[in-house]
Amino acid sequence: MTGDRDRDASRRPRQARPRDALGRPLPYGSAGVEPVSEEPLPPAQTLVSARALVDAGRPFAAHEVLEARWKAGPAEERNLWQGLAQICVGLTHAARGNSVGAIRLFERGVARLEEYGSGEGPTYGLDLRAVVSCARDRMRTGTEETCTEETCTEKTDIEKTGIEETGTEETGTEGGVR
Repeated sequence: MTGDRDRDASRRPRQARPRDALGRPLPYGSAGVEPVSEEPLPPAQTLVSARALVDAGRPFAAHEVLEARWKAGPAEERNLWQGLAQICVGLTHAARGNSVGAIRLFERGVARLEEYGSGEGPTYGLDLRAVVSCARDRMRTGTEETCTEETCTEKTDIEKTGIEETGTEETGTEGGVR
C-alpha cells in the first residue's frame, strides 16, 4: 500500500482498512468488525446506535457514530456530541489498557457535557448527570467496564424518553424532552 489515503467515489478520505472491535487497524485483507456508516444519523438514532455499540463492546465505533453527528450538527450542540464521543474514546483507551489516556478523555468528555448541561440545549432524552456520573466512576475505579444498565442504558432508551420518529429528535424540545 502506498502513502495514499483510502478515498470514496467523491475522493474524500475514508478508512477502508479493517479494524478490530476496539478500533485498532488490522492488516488489509483481515477480517475485522463491520464498519459503521460515516453518515450522520438523526440525534435520537445516534444515541441508540452509540449505546448499542458500547453494549456490544465497540466503544470506538460508538465514538465514530457520535463524531459524525457532532460534525454534521449545529454548533450549539457540539459539546454534547463531542463530549459523548470523548467518553467513548475513554472507554476505548481503558479497554486497551491505557488508563492515563482513558482518564484524560473522560475528563475532557465530562467537562464538555457539564458545560453543555448548564445551558438550554436539547439532550434528546439523555440524562447527562447519569452519563457524567458513569464517566467519573470510570475515572475513580480505573476499570475498563462500561456504565451499568442502572446508570446509563435506562437513561438513553429512546422508548422511555418519549422521543418519536416524527422529527422531534431533531429539536429534542417536544414533549418536554430537553
